[in-house]
Amino acid sequence: MAEPAYTRLPVDERHAQLLELCTELFIRHSYAEVSMAEIAREAGISKALMYHYFPSKHELFVATLQAAAEEVRRRTEPDPAVPPVAALANSLDAFLEWVEQNGLAYRKLLESAGSVPEVGALVAEVRDRTSARILEGLGAGAATKPRVAVRAWLWFLDGAILDWLEHGDMSRAELGELLIGSLAGSLTAAGAGELLGG
Repeated sequence: MAEPAYTRLPVDERHAQLLELCTELFIRHSYAEVSMAEIAREAGISKALMYHYFPSKHELFVATLQAAAEEVRRRTEPDPAVPPVAALANSLDAFLEWVEQNGLAYRKLLESAGSVPEVGALVAEVRDRTSARILEGLGAGAATKPRVAVRAWLWFLDGAILDWLEHGDMSRAELGELLIGSLAGSLTAAGAGELLGG
């Protein structure tokens, strides 16, 4: 007896499966190169069922980006029981671990930020949320100079990580130390070095 063309899965499970598959597809191909028919074929479901879960490729793409951002947010959530600087270092290490596991996706995300509005908006939202979380964790309040220092550091962080991925001549721990040191330097230059114990 022939196997069915696809397996019926619970809605949440199918949804998660499609997002995972699409993450891989959007890493290997540009947004324009991937069609809903191809995604449905790769997922082993009908195109009609694909549209049942996601009414358009655009909505699917945005959902894929949001799922990745949520995973990063969850992984890097600071532990409130740990002192602020140690919590920041732990969150940074968790982020670098995610980048290690998803290097190509991280590269593609940053490369697309300037040309794909949804990606640019997501990157900006993540940077806003991350800078606010860092400033809150360090007790910086709404002071202007620390805010500017932290937001600028996030741009530096992306550049350093891209170099790390390209050259691979530094361990994750070494990169983490460099990044924490550069944040301390930025905050010191902003007159707020005491926030990191400087």
